[in-house]
Amino acid sequence: MKRYHVSTMLRSISIILISSMYIFFVPAASAQEIAENPALDDSVRSFLEEMEGEWDDWNVPQSDGKILYHIILKYNYTRALEIGTSTGHSGIWIAWALSKTGGKLITIEINENRYQQALENFKKAGLLKYIDARLGDAHEMVKEIEGPFDFIFSDADKDWYINYFKDTYPKLVVGGCFTAHNVKKSSWFGGGTAEFYDYIKDLPGLETTVDESGSGMSISYKKR
Repeated sequence: MKRYHVSTMLRSISIILISSMYIFFVPAASAQEIAENPALDDSVRSFLEEMEGEWDDWNVPQSDGKILYHIILKYNYTRALEIGTSTGHSGIWIAWALSKTGGKLITIEINENRYQQALENFKKAGLLKYIDARLGDAHEMVKEIEGPFDFIFSDADKDWYINYFKDTYPKLVVGGCFTAHNVKKSSWFGGGTAEFYDYIKDLPGLETTVDESGSGMSISYKKR
């Protein structure tokens, strides 16, 4: 029988414990496999190519839509909330990713014309079944909406960002992500985004970075 040194045994035990902790803290959704749907992918790509350069009404640029898409796929998020649908560009990127993880998006828009246009765009892209689009005032709806969520995107009235965060953060699961648009480390945009960044950047249990490659996106992960 081989005889093991005590330090070697302790190192082995430590590795096992650390591995077990890592498995425990990985979000449950990460165990899911990404679903491939080539026909849907072709439909979405075709629609986005057709609409390239046509998005207005406060929609995100394509580069920021891609950021949202890749975050959801990276962590296999499935329960998403969007505050501020506009005419649906960001919702298409989010729902496209969720179609691969088996998830669904709830999105809120206050303006009826934009809401109706978003519904039409979701339908044309082939993503309507992955989206629960709601018409109403997000100031009240985010208070009442049921969670939990593992991904939240805020892109409505900027001076209400802190309130949106406070109302939805308790519904965000550990390991989940809260993103907000038009946020940069400098106060270039104004309208409350600088105040919002100052509020979230040092919150305990929250790890926040800012992607400034596009219009600015704060990306915050809930650690505990």
